[in-house]
Amino acid sequence: MRSKKAWLKKSLVYAVIDKEILKKKKKTLAAAAKRIKSQGIKLVQLRDKKSKKANVLIEACMLSKILKGSSLFIINDFLDVASICGADGIHLGQDDTSVSLARKIIGKEKIIGVSCHSLKQALKAQSQGADYIGVGPIFKTPLKAKGKPVGLRLLEKIVKKIKIPVFAIGGINRNNAWQIYAVGAKRIAVCRALLEAGSGNFLKLKSYKK
Repeated sequence: MRSKKAWLKKSLVYAVIDKEILKKKKKTLAAAAKRIKSQGIKLVQLRDKKSKKANVLIEACMLSKILKGSSLFIINDFLDVASICGADGIHLGQDDTSVSLARKIIGKEKIIGVSCHSLKQALKAQSQGADYIGVGPIFKTPLKAKGKPVGLRLLEKIVKKIKIPVFAIGGINRNNAWQIYAVGAKRIAVCRALLEAGSGNFLKLKSYKK
């Protein structure tokens, strides 16, 4: 595998595996990861907000083995889990550990991503050394029921100002992905649309690429 950060820059689709969505659809983490791997997606995140840390560690170690050598594997929130299971990086929220502290813990070669909801937050994340940012929610999404969509206009502003990879996230599907590209963004993160898709069209990259 080429360097993690070089691989990141080439990634246009970011698959977010959300444990709660899988449970509702009676799908397993392993099956989801293998499906994503078969589609050729090179950037994958595990998002599990409700399980105990010990269980998240077990999940992360399993997914790390499945995805090793084919996709970059990112852990949402749990910095210690990311370090122990050999993940390729960590994704931080605005209320999580700082980028600088995370960097000291996981090292220079690992990837650090940050969720941003404003241009100010995006500029701060970049200045602190984040490798990428996720901007959203762009559209309304059940995963962020209390979060008001930041909208396409903000995404457009951020894409023009930020030099590191910017992934649009939140409510993105095959019917509205074109709006992301229309404002100059190149990368999308997909969660619900990817995990809820039928077995015949779990995710077709061509559907998302311009």
